[in-house]
Amino acid sequence: MTEPTTERTTGSPAPGTPEADPLENRRQVMYWRLLARLFDPEEQAALESASLAVVEDIGLPSALLDPQASVDSIVQRHPALAAEFDGLMTPGPDSDEARDRAAEVRRAALVSKVLLNVFATGSGTVTAAQLARWQSDAGWLERALGCGPGELRGGRGAAPGAGATGTGGRGTTPDLGRLIPEIGPELGAIEAGLVKRMRLREVLADPGLAAQLTPSMSLIEQLLRDKDNLSGVALANAKSLIRRFVDEVAEVLRTQVEKATVGALDRSVPPKRVFRNLDLDRTIWKNLTNWSPEEERLYVDRLYYRHTVRRTTPQRLIVVVDQSGSMVDSMVNCTTLASIFAGLPKVDVHLVAYDTQALDLTPWVHDPFETLLRTNLGGGTDGTVAMALAQPKIAEPRNTVVVWISDFYEWRAEPLFESMVAVHRSGARFIPVGSVTSSGRGSVNPWFRERFKDLGTPVLSGHIRKLVHELKTFLT
Repeated sequence: MTEPTTERTTGSPAPGTPEADPLENRRQVMYWRLLARLFDPEEQAALESASLAVVEDIGLPSALLDPQASVDSIVQRHPALAAEFDGLMTPGPDSDEARDRAAEVRRAALVSKVLLNVFATGSGTVTAAQLARWQSDAGWLERALGCGPGELRGGRGAAPGAGATGTGGRGTTPDLGRLIPEIGPELGAIEAGLVKRMRLREVLADPGLAAQLTPSMSLIEQLLRDKDNLSGVALANAKSLIRRFVDEVAEVLRTQVEKATVGALDRSVPPKRVFRNLDLDRTIWKNLTNWSPEEERLYVDRLYYRHTVRRTTPQRLIVVVDQSGSMVDSMVNCTTLASIFAGLPKVDVHLVAYDTQALDLTPWVHDPFETLLRTNLGGGTDGTVAMALAQPKIAEPRNTVVVWISDFYEWRAEPLFESMVAVHRSGARFIPVGSVTSSGRGSVNPWFRERFKDLGTPVLSGHIRKLVHELKTFLT
């Protein structure tokens, strides 16, 4: 039995049948090819030839269909495309009347390119050049989503708040609250997989190959895990990559912390009577009654000066970081953050790292690079040994904040929690933090989470900006 036909012999649609939209067909061709290549690296000849015809017909370079061509290389040859990739995947107009069918076909071709380059990573050994290319393409995906390069993967590539609004001219704002927890961790997982597929020691031993590496959280984790097995040129290159990454993280975090030194004006201290503090506007206003219309002169009886002294109370900040393998992102962020706060006036910062043993890293707290080199990622967790180091540091509870960063999957949970309760009740501010990752993803032991909530000290989790905000509130 044959299917009933809906077309007449002339090829025109039957009465009542909507006419096929050739532009919609072209768009579907591009997306069918995208799906086919994502699930099967083998080319589908019909889809490839149809896609090539579409791309050439709309005036885009055929290199968009070349899996070996990076977005960077395409943009270098066709600079006008750079603006099209920016904000490419941010939401567009909702109404059908506003849709530009031709523009949607072009958008489908560009979206397919960036998604395939990022998510179709193949198999086998990865070279330094391949990793660098993937990182660059991932940066273009982030730009397509309206974010700064590196923002979803680790927050390195943009200042805080960058990407909060779309950059692609579509007049919309991407929902980063949704994108970061969903897309950021996936990009991080792909990048981590690529790093694991590298012969990292061989790459580090070759200065030329090592120079092609772009530092990332995944790469830093592997370097920190393997640092004791490196020597000579490989160790020097590893340290250089770690320092570069730490410096980039510090630059981003410092912009979030830089206002932490600004406290309330202390009006109990008389203003210093120097010219730079002279308040001209107030001086003129207060002396207006001395204006002489005949002489057209203002006689000044009193000068007024601005208060510049601010209230600054010495604070002690004790940061305790779980250095088990699952906490590498927190370790990098928190050691860097601690070093920034340690550079503020009248803030006494102490840093303790622990797994089944505790290490007082306070002597190196001003240098996160040296701090990270002394960490030992991996192993179990026993927070009681860290508490034994941290608790004696609480000399003046009312003037102390203790930040404890961990997933709280502890070997001796009850004794540790009891000691945390004692710290809280002493008058010190206790801030449990379950995740200070750049992506905002983290897991926290529900046993601890509920008890902290009952104690009135709920676990902070999410983006590191939350922790920065809490510390600024306490220290200013």
